[in-house]
Amino acid sequence: MQGVIKSFDPSSGVGIIMCDSDLADYDLASDALEGSVFRMLRQGQRVVFDLDDAGRATSLRLGSEVDMGTPGH
Repeated sequence: MQGVIKSFDPSSGVGIIMCDSDLADYDLASDALEGSVFRMLRQGQRVVFDLDDAGRATSLRLGSEVDMGTPGH
């Protein structure tokens, strides 16, 4: 899934991602940044993510321009 960071609190790790396809908001799982290139997230940052069994965003990663559906790539 693809989306943008809607909010993120670095001190608590609490955050919300808005999904591109259905505009739904997904809470970040507590392990969302484990093993990823991210140490910090900023509002509006584009990410690719999976959903865990509880419906929370996890396994955040960078997407390529092709993954993001950017025109011309």
